[in-house]
Order: sequence, then structure tokens, then C-alpha cells
Amino acid sequence: MNNQTYNQIVSFIWGIADDCLRDVYVRGKYRDVILPMTVIRRLDAVLEPTKDAVLQMKKSLDEAGVINQTDALCSVAGQSFCNTSPFTLKDLKSRAKQQQLKADFIAYLDGFSPNVQEILEKFKFRNQIDTMIEADILGAVIEKFVSPTINLSPKPVLDDNDDVKIPGLDNHTMGVIFEELIRRFNEENNEEAGEHFTPRDVVELMADITFLPIADKIKNAPYLVYDGACGTGGMLTIADERLHQLAKEHDKEINTYLYGQEINPETYAITKADLLIKGESLQDDNVAFGSTLSNDGYPTLNFDFMLSNPPYGKSWKTDLERLGGKSDISDPRFIVTHDGEPDFKMIPRSSDGQMLFLANKLSKMKHDTELGSRIVEVHNGSSLFTGDAGQGESNLRRYIIENDWLEAIIALPENMFYNTGIATFIWVVTNRKAAHRSGKVQLIDATSLKSPLRKNLGNKNCELTPGLRKQITDMLINFNETENSKIFDNKEFGYHKITVERPLRLSVDLAKKKLTEFEKVCVQQKDKKLLTIIEKAAENYNHSIVRDFNEFIAELSKVAKGLGEKLPVKRVNLIKNYLAQVDENAEKVIKKVNKAGKVEANPLLGLFSSIIEGKKCVVEYEPDSNLRGTEQIPLLHEGGIEKFFKDEVLTFAKDAWIDESKTQIGYEISFTKYFYKPIQLRSLEEISSDIKLLEEQTEGLLQEIIRG
Repeated sequence: MNNQTYNQIVSFIWGIADDCLRDVYVRGKYRDVILPMTVIRRLDAVLEPTKDAVLQMKKSLDEAGVINQTDALCSVAGQSFCNTSPFTLKDLKSRAKQQQLKADFIAYLDGFSPNVQEILEKFKFRNQIDTMIEADILGAVIEKFVSPTINLSPKPVLDDNDDVKIPGLDNHTMGVIFEELIRRFNEENNEEAGEHFTPRDVVELMADITFLPIADKIKNAPYLVYDGACGTGGMLTIADERLHQLAKEHDKEINTYLYGQEINPETYAITKADLLIKGESLQDDNVAFGSTLSNDGYPTLNFDFMLSNPPYGKSWKTDLERLGGKSDISDPRFIVTHDGEPDFKMIPRSSDGQMLFLANKLSKMKHDTELGSRIVEVHNGSSLFTGDAGQGESNLRRYIIENDWLEAIIALPENMFYNTGIATFIWVVTNRKAAHRSGKVQLIDATSLKSPLRKNLGNKNCELTPGLRKQITDMLINFNETENSKIFDNKEFGYHKITVERPLRLSVDLAKKKLTEFEKVCVQQKDKKLLTIIEKAAENYNHSIVRDFNEFIAELSKVAKGLGEKLPVKRVNLIKNYLAQVDENAEKVIKKVNKAGKVEANPLLGLFSSIIEGKKCVVEYEPDSNLRGTEQIPLLHEGGIEKFFKDEVLTFAKDAWIDESKTQIGYEISFTKYFYKPIQLRSLEEISSDIKLLEEQTEGLLQEIIRG
């Protein structure tokens, strides 16, 4: 194979599985051998050129009695890892006895440095050795992987004339190969294909969005790049390459430090291997294993650039329990101080934790540098609108927008990802907006910018070509209003959610039949004296219906006093719940009477001027929970809450008021609202013409049938 391609290598490796593992493993278990062997061969190929030098150095160190040899051996190997066994994979492909092969292969694996041992442990690869030895396939698998027809090394294979026979395989392409293998294995297992990674065209777009808008501000400095859901590390690798490319174009010297966290052991191992081979500043140590949400790998670090495609629509209930449960969670990443609220919670529903990854990144922004931090993260549509005002999702949107950190949201075409065809959106967040973007949010509709694939990859049936990616990035940088780019004030997405109350109106039917029914309640509550009080009052009302509950309670109090009894709240509530009934024609039930002058009347907030027993006062009415409603009032509504309430509520319910204690601020973003394109309806003339044509055709067919 003179010109190996990504597809050829994937097909070759996939063929190893079918050729060697078919009768030993079910197809769903091929990955347990193929993925770690691909990583091992990649590492092995990188170490081949320096193998002899490493063994010579080890011999010298052994003779000198040096105990800690790893750093010196890695230095000779020219990598941040090494292998001190006397073997390479090519040495192991031919062994007459299986037990000798097993012993040598284990010795080979044991020869890797500790950082590779962790990778093998996460793959649980040693568990497969006995199975392969017993089936007599280990030698065949090794022989396939060291075939001269493929090259998994970053360096090219040369022919006798020093011309390139097989090109090297860079980290970018190696990452694509890993991801395609995982996608195929997941499809075999009926799992979410592509759950752990993002298509490279989307990653390329995310890298452009992250760096191009600030390319001219890159300095001769170190930069920290972070992905809290790093999968196989592809996003970190591409971001790193893009940042270095732009720095070179602007004549800048930079150092980059890549940090990631991954919860899946298999993909974590691949990421570790990828960064090991990259070998810059021991970056393999900068990949944390475990859940980003409940076990943050970098609680004290802040980053310059953060990119992620977190899992969406996935429960985080286990993480929530580890954090103490919804009522006891105190993680400062998710509970902050905002707008005077010391416990501003940004905790979403336990069924979907995607927005917590964004909150995690917000907590890691740099606030004391010129560039600050840029966050680029993929979400599905629910992050735009789920969560009511005051709830976690809405609070997170509010926190970002009111801090003026939301630069843009970009709607991607559907069917861009391997595992889902749903709509996805890229959030662009920064704490260093350009001056002309201050107080503004840009929405970009890129749903029509796509190029079809010749062959679907899972759900993915289209891609973003370099030209399309440039169109999208240009829209972001140019910051102009177009058909696909809209610019809004921050407050455009905010609203007040108010609770509208209406007064409870109760009447009391004192008919003897009703009192007999109420007697059962009094017996149950062991309060027969209450019935005596009510029966006495009923006589005063001639057993009629009383439509003023306030007057009835006042009369009842007098009767009780005359009988040497009292009318506490418990008794009033029994009457209210079991004897009184809602009556729209009754008087409003008074909850509280305030002295005039102590409380200012404000009907909008439920404080009404009244005269009781000849004295001016301010009364508050008991709300009727069955009539309670809510309204959403845009923050930018002309005239604010008061005008909206007068125009839209009091016009239809003159006795309504606002319970100000329940007023909340919410934020939501609707792409449909701003980019909806109505379908052009056909004219009546066109429809009429079609109907006449159908009638003529029908008449003709009918005549043919009759003649026939």
C-alpha cells in the first residue's frame, strides 16, 4: 500500500478482527482486543527507532545500580514513555510455543513505563491474553498489526532510495481512525455510535470559532486549553494544531498545555496514548480520569481556551448524589453569587446534565488577562429554553447573559453527528467581548450550510467543508445583520415571570342539610362545640346562604364569645375547607387588614384601599389558588410590568394583582422565533386551476368507465 489513507487503515484493522477473532470473540467484543492492540502498535512503532539505544542505556544504568531509571530512559527514547523489555512487537510475531509467546508478550507489556501501564489497565487488556493464547490467535494478531503494508508510526517508511514508500500517520489522522473504530464497534453493540467523540469537521469549525476572532491578539505566551468531556482527545489535538498554526502566521512563539477529563476508561486510555506520543511537557499527566461533574480533575486551574461536546440528554443523578443531593449540593461551580443572591443555583434537572459542563467552564475562566477566556461548546436545543424562570437551566442562561459573556450561538445543520440527527448548537462564551459586541448577542443560522456525504456515517449524512466553515466563521467575525445572522440586545432574551392572583370568594350555605354534613367533620375533629357555635349563628341568618365570608366569621366570633368559646385559625380553616364553597358572586375574603398610613395602597401588588367599620385601611385578600396564573413579560416590554399588567390582565380580570414575592427573571432563546421562514402559500387562482383540471380528468375517466 504505497499511499495509505484513513479508510484503508480502518478497513485493514477491521479486517484483523474478522480474520483472527471471528470464532473466538462475538463481534461486540472485538473492541476488547483491537483498540488496545492498535494503541500498543502505535506506541511500539514510535519507539522502534530508539529501541537499541534504550536497551543500551538500561544496561548501563543497571550496572551503575541506578534505581529510578524512567526519566533517563524516556530521554533516550525521545518520548515521554519508553519500553525496557528486550522485545518489539515484530520480535514476537513468530514463536513456536504458545506459552513462550505468552511469557514474552507479558514481558513486553511489563516493559512499558508507568504512564503506559495505566493505559493498559484502563483497557483491561491483560484479561484477554489467556483467551488469545488458548485459541492460538495471539501470534496471528501481532503479525497482522506489524504488517509491512501499513504504517501506524508518525514517521514515513522509506524505500531503498530513501523515497517515501508509506507516509507517516499524524496524531490527527490517528485520532480519526480510533474514533471510526469506536463508532463501528458501538454500532455492532447497538450502542450510541459516536457517543464519545465529535466529527472532525465540527471540531475544525469549533477551533476556528475559538481562535480566529482573537488571532491578532495572540502573544508570545503559554496558553492552557481544556476539554472537560475530552473523549479520545481529538478536540484538544485539533485546537492545539490550530492555535500553533495561527501563532506561526502572526510570528508568535507560544507554548500550549492541554488538559482534559474523561469518564469512559477506554476513551481515556486512547487520549492518554495520543498525548503520550505528542510528548510535549509531559501532557499525558494532564488528562484526568473520572466524572467532571462530581470529581473535577482541575479544581484550582483556570484556562485560556475551553472546547467541549458534553453528553446531552444524559442523566447525572449519580453525580448529583455524590455531590450531596439537590438540597445539599454546595459546589461553587454550580451555586454562585449573582445579582445580590448569594445562593444563585444553576442546577438543572437530574435527567440532563449537559449545562453543568458549561457551568464548570465558567468557573475556570481567567479574569486577569488581556484575552480572558473563550469557551466553545456544543449543546442540543434544550439548553436554549428548558427550565422555568428561577430554575437551574434558566438561571445559567441568565448568569451568562447578564454578565455579558454570551458572544454568539450558532445553529448547525441536522444530521451532523454520528449518534443523533437532532438540531445542535454551538455556544460561544467569553469574558472579553470586543467593544462593539458589548451588550449584544449574535445568533447565526447555519442550518442550510452543509455538504452531503456520499455515504452516511451513522446518523451523519452531511459535512462542513472548509468553504462552509469559512462562511460561518466570517459571519461571526464580521458581526453584521444578514438573513442568517441576527444581533440582539442581551435583554431581548430575558423576561419577568409574574404570578397573577385573584381573590378568593366564599359563600356559606347554612341550610340544615349542610350543617348535618358538617357535623360529621366536627365529630371527626373532636370539636362538637364548633357545630354548636355554627348552629347558633345559622339561626341568626335563618339558615340562608351568606355571601360575605368576612361578615360570617365576624358574626361567628360574636356567637362564640357569647358561648364562652374562641374562634382560632384551626376552626376558621375547618369552616373554610368543609362548609364554605367558592362562589364567584360572593364578596372577596380578606386575609389581612393594615392600618392606613402604615402601609401604602398599591392595587397592582394586592394592597387595596378600603373602609371597614368607618375607618380607612389597606386590605389584602386571600388568593384563590384555582384562579392563580402566570405571565411572561419581556424585559424590553415598553412600559414594563405595570403597563403589561394593565393592558393584558386587568382588562380581563379587574380584581387581579401581582404576588411580587414570586416574581422571577428568566432567560430563553428561540431560534425559530428569529429565523422562521413561512412557506409561501399558493394563490387561489393556482388552486382553482388545479381543481378544474382534476375535475376534467375525473370526468374523462368516468366516461371511459361508463362506455366500457
